[in-house]
Amino acid sequence: MSFETAILFPGQGSQSVGMLDELASRHIAVDDTFDEASEALGYNLGEIVRSGPEERLNSTAVTQPAMLAADIATWRVWQGLGGPRPDALAGHSLGEYAALVAAESIAFTDAIRLVAERGRLMQEATPDGTGAMAAILGLDDAAVERICDESSHRGQVVSCANFNSPGQIVIAGHAGGVERACEAAKAAGARRAIVLPVSVPSHCRLMSPAAEGLAARLTDVPIDPPRIPVFHNVDARPHDGPEDIRAVLIAQVREPVLWTATIQLLVSMGVMRMAECGPGKVLAGLSRRINRDVSCAALTDDETIRNTISEWSKQ
Repeated sequence: MSFETAILFPGQGSQSVGMLDELASRHIAVDDTFDEASEALGYNLGEIVRSGPEERLNSTAVTQPAMLAADIATWRVWQGLGGPRPDALAGHSLGEYAALVAAESIAFTDAIRLVAERGRLMQEATPDGTGAMAAILGLDDAAVERICDESSHRGQVVSCANFNSPGQIVIAGHAGGVERACEAAKAAGARRAIVLPVSVPSHCRLMSPAAEGLAARLTDVPIDPPRIPVFHNVDARPHDGPEDIRAVLIAQVREPVLWTATIQLLVSMGVMRMAECGPGKVLAGLSRRINRDVSCAALTDDETIRNTISEWSKQ
C-alpha cells in the first residue's frame, strides 16, 4: 500500500475558550458535532467551549470530550469540503480517539462518553498535588531517561511520558521526583526544564488505576477494524483487531507517547504531506522539528482547510 498523506489529531493542551469559533461561523457541522456530544454527555459541552469558564474547560473530564469534539468537528468540515481521504491517521494521546472515530473504528458518541470517563478516571488516579509533569528541552532521549531513573527514589517515581520531538521530552510522575529530575536536567545542560500547569501526571505508572478502570469500560464499547490505518501511541504501529485496539488504548494511559517514532515511521513509509486536524498548531510544529522536509498544515480556519484540500487534490 502506498502512503503519501496523513491526518494528525491533537490532544489535551490545545484547548481554549472560543476554539473553532471561526469554523463554526462558516460550517454548521461544528455546532452539530458539539450538539451531538452534548446530548451524549448530558450537559452543554458546546456552551463551555464557546463561553467558558476557562477553569471548567480545563478540567480533565471536560477537556477530553471537548478536544475530541473539536477534532471531529474539524474532520467533518474537511470531509464536507471534499477533503481527500488520507492514507494514515494518528493522534497525540487523547487525539488517538479522534483518529479511531475518523477511521470509523469507534462511533463518535461512544468515544465521547469513553473519553469523559477516561478523564474522570485519570483525575481520580492521583490526589491533587501528588503528581506533576514537566517539559525537558535540549537533551536527548537517553539522557532524560537516565535522569528519570536516577530521580526515582524515596518511594517516588518519574519517567518519560511524551517523546514529542528530538530534544523535547515531557516527563511525569510524583511531584517530588519531577522536581528532582528538572534540577538534574538543568545541571546536565538542558536548555529548559519547565514544570507544566497540569494536575494529572499522564502516561506514567501513577495512571495504572485509571488504566484498570478504562479496561472495564472498554469491554462495553463496540470497536470495528479501522477503515484507515491508525498509528498508535504506545508502539507507533497500526492495529486492526478490536482486542488489539482495546489493549493499546489501555496501555496508552500509563505508557509514554512515542510521537517522534510515529512521525518517523510515517515518513519512512512515504508520508511527506500531513495536516493537523483540530485546534492549535502544536503537532504541525512538532512534525517539522522531527523532519524539516515534512509539510504539515494546521487546519484551524476555513481558508487553510480549503487551501490544503486544493494542494492535496493536485498531487
